[in-house]
Amino acid sequence: MRITSITAGASGMYCGSCIRDNALAAALTRRGHDVTLLPLYTPTRTDEENVSQKRVFFSGISVYLEEYVSLFRWTPWLLDRLWESPWLLRLVSGRMKTDPGQLGGLTVSMLEGTHGHQRKEFDKLVHWLRDQPRPDVIDISNSMLIGIAEPLRQALGCPVNCTLQGENIFLGHLPEPYRSRAVALIREQVAHVDSFVAVSDYYAGCMSRYLEIPGAKMHVVPLGVDVDRFRPGDGAPGGSPTIGYFGRIAPEKGIHRLCEAYRALRARGELDGCRVELAGYLGPEHADYWRKIESGIAGRDLSADIHYRGELELDDKVAFMQGLDLFVVPAEYDDPKGLSLIEAMACGVPVVAPRRGTYTELVERTGGGVLVEPEDDGALEQALAALAADPDRRAELGRRAAGGVRTRYSTDEMTTRALDVYARLTAGAGG
Repeated sequence: MRITSITAGASGMYCGSCIRDNALAAALTRRGHDVTLLPLYTPTRTDEENVSQKRVFFSGISVYLEEYVSLFRWTPWLLDRLWESPWLLRLVSGRMKTDPGQLGGLTVSMLEGTHGHQRKEFDKLVHWLRDQPRPDVIDISNSMLIGIAEPLRQALGCPVNCTLQGENIFLGHLPEPYRSRAVALIREQVAHVDSFVAVSDYYAGCMSRYLEIPGAKMHVVPLGVDVDRFRPGDGAPGGSPTIGYFGRIAPEKGIHRLCEAYRALRARGELDGCRVELAGYLGPEHADYWRKIESGIAGRDLSADIHYRGELELDDKVAFMQGLDLFVVPAEYDDPKGLSLIEAMACGVPVVAPRRGTYTELVERTGGGVLVEPEDDGALEQALAALAADPDRRAELGRRAAGGVRTRYSTDEMTTRALDVYARLTAGAGG
């Protein structure tokens, strides 16, 4: 099968969607399928070998210039290549805005497709794809790219799938009137997409309602991780447990709640000898948030107990996960993906997470952790104290976690489920 997958770069930071799209493309290629992974906006950043094309379409620089300076909507394509080179995009990607509060007009313009300010970029993409072997399926990585569905479907005559993996969070933070207009534009273009794939059962239901997607078009392909790489460590657990978190350092992830729960328990004489290890991407927009947490840690004399290890490359991330006894994500929003939970559980680490978003199905289906009521500090403290004091229960939950991920959330399982969706599309198209 020939598959063209279109994914959106995330301005130089690690992005769960980019990691998922790259892993799926690589796995499909290993199974003998012909996969072309095209990045949009910026080059993608992944923690495994990046299999995407070097050329970036809808260059973040071009898209921005065309939105705010009308002259650039008419410049020759050859001239555009000066600011579309991957090296320049990598150089400036960290400075590109990703705050939805500042991107309302640009988001709407992109969703207007060939009627928006970026029409030239649509023409470039169609022109390039017409010179390539015709794909059997096109897969676009989120519904905010749905503006490309109709022109690609018309130009190439192949079915289009749209993957759904967290864009409602971005849409929900757009200021009005852009938010309402963006959602309306997506709903109008649902008819141009042949099928939708959500990365969890929770998100399938959420987006079916939010974007008014017919149930017959909706499928679920859960996230998957490489269980031969993310696997339990060799060391036997012993001593005081290490509590950990990996992911973006951001308020909605609830890291402050984890640190405060640890402080409260230590003040009551519990968790003696434990420590908290934190790691993940810290963007400049959240530097003040982290400094406030650091100040609280230092002010309560916990600097020797709570450590931030920064961003981690893949091997270091695996080693970090394997060195934990308990993984905690006290998020304050409904996470549609939960990739870090899957990675931790694959390493045999039990998790503590709020009963919300996709966390509920991940924990219930693997049996690899404990769910607590959302934003309930007392419940979080109680769960941490109970598991810290019970190594046998932690070990049992860890065994269930690793086994559950291997059965339900491996890269192989994700790939098989995706191929099933693609096969239905090609059969329906007479392929």
